[in-house]
Amino acid sequence: MAVYLMRPRVADLVFQVHGSPLHPEFFDVLAYRKIEREDYELTVRITRTGHVITWARQGQILTEATTAADWPLPSHRRLLHHRVRGEHADSVPCAGGVHYQMSFQVEVLPQETFLHVHDEILADGGKRGLLYNFQPNHRLSLAPLGFVTVEAGARCLILTSFHTFPDENTVVKSQSLIEHAK
Repeated sequence: MAVYLMRPRVADLVFQVHGSPLHPEFFDVLAYRKIEREDYELTVRITRTGHVITWARQGQILTEATTAADWPLPSHRRLLHHRVRGEHADSVPCAGGVHYQMSFQVEVLPQETFLHVHDEILADGGKRGLLYNFQPNHRLSLAPLGFVTVEAGARCLILTSFHTFPDENTVVKSQSLIEHAK
């Protein structure tokens, strides 16, 4: 298992969903927020390798994690596992009328476009959601960002994340939808 001082390369990431909680000790948590509502609890963590989001409702648990491929997460109760490359979408029906859908997209951008998108994410993160601005390798370099937003609707939750990789001029965007019956 590698120890990442900044972020791993995008090609070394995986997107996973588990039907159980994952211990926070598995991750280097950089920013944290817990949201408690009448019918669910949501924990959002930005990590060095991406994010870990845990949704719990009436004994049901879903944990979404963007991590390094060599990170030793348990395979027990793993519902989805995808290398973070290109674009991908998937879904999982769960017990109790819960349905989980996800998509992610890896965008390699021209440097000028990347800088513009990076600045937009930074500005948006100052207004809403959970934002973590990494420390740069040196004072003249651009620091990576991790940004997660949560939007709640009637019987659904929309999770959106943006992770920037300045050394690669790359943005990894994911969007997830958790729908549940009453």
